[in-house]
Amino acid sequence: MSKEIAEVQLQVRFVTKQEQYAVPDSPYAIQSNFQSTELNTLINALLKENNVSSQKSVEFDFLVCGELLCTSLSEHLQEKGASTEETLEIEYIERFPAPSPQDCLMHDDWVSAVQTNKNWILSGSYDNSIHIWSTKGQHKLAIPGHTSPVKAVAWVSFNEDQGVFVSGSHDQSAMLWVWNVKNNSVDCVVTCRSHEKGVECLAVSADTLRFATGSWDTNISLWSTSPSDEENVPAKKRSKPDHGNTRNPLVTLKGHREAVSAVQWLDFNTVISSGWDHLLKLWDCELGGIKQEIATNRALLDVDWSPLSNSIITASADRYIRLYDPRSTDSIVKTTFTSHTGWVQSVRWSKTRDTLFLSAGYDGQVKLWETRSPRTPLYDLSGHEDKVLCCDWSNPSLLVSGSCDNTLRIFKAKNAVGNA
Repeated sequence: MSKEIAEVQLQVRFVTKQEQYAVPDSPYAIQSNFQSTELNTLINALLKENNVSSQKSVEFDFLVCGELLCTSLSEHLQEKGASTEETLEIEYIERFPAPSPQDCLMHDDWVSAVQTNKNWILSGSYDNSIHIWSTKGQHKLAIPGHTSPVKAVAWVSFNEDQGVFVSGSHDQSAMLWVWNVKNNSVDCVVTCRSHEKGVECLAVSADTLRFATGSWDTNISLWSTSPSDEENVPAKKRSKPDHGNTRNPLVTLKGHREAVSAVQWLDFNTVISSGWDHLLKLWDCELGGIKQEIATNRALLDVDWSPLSNSIITASADRYIRLYDPRSTDSIVKTTFTSHTGWVQSVRWSKTRDTLFLSAGYDGQVKLWETRSPRTPLYDLSGHEDKVLCCDWSNPSLLVSGSCDNTLRIFKAKNAVGNA
């Protein structure tokens, strides 16, 4: 059967949403054994013929039957059960450039948390410290304060004069910090205590007014990000120890049966959490209750949500990444991504491309994915020599990952742009 298909001529029509690369809408006859390479050559020839691209060749990816073409057209169509007799529509999109290694930033212990903000990177380590780096690899500050491994870091706000960020640790606390950029000095202004076990994860709301922490005690706490405690704590409870005021949570969300592995904000009033109890939960922060619960079949190690696609991805202990649509009335997984050979520890959506995300795993691999290519990642970002515990994505082309090999690695995708 496959031999017969391989010898067929196909009628195809090329379409693109990227107007600058549009070619005539007429059908073309091509061999069904064409792969992306041959299609790239053909599209670039058509662009040149129509004086669209007189510059260097453009690399494209091709969508056939809603999925990226990773094999020959004949194999792809056979797998999809699609007809070879009708005119086939092939959509092409400019390929996201391959990220190349930029820097390797050394820590004294495992790198367990990372988040970027424009030109700056926050990292947290198992040596209890937080670090601030420039995206060019310059080390700005090593910040002591926690008494156990730092498991989560997040920027709250940033301007020319100061950066505000939070950190969460296995010492059961979250700390709110203010970094004076000009003086390159940092102060802990608030210590947040309510959890009875280690803080595993945290996330800042889009309006930057609150942040959520998730813990091994199975609870999620919501906190104010205000550096001033005036509106948060009664006067008699205020204290001024070494690490700023101690603050109580605004709300505590109870419902997970095992450790909370990740929290993210979907909107100003909705938090999503993942847990070792195999559950995804959507919370109403105002009412303090559960809006929706999605049961999965494995312990969940991370979750991320994209405001661009309104989709959720999860990292799991069974090596798979799964994509969910929170608007769906059922809890059926929309797509499963398979390539990692160990636990997937971290997943992060691109901030600028609605179909791209990063994953990092115990197999030492960082992978860059396109949601329309579930079995083949776009790129494997190699370099780590041990388990990768965290990853993040800056706008739109800087990728970072932290590992048990004590390194934070920076990758750069040159000339990457956002959605067309």
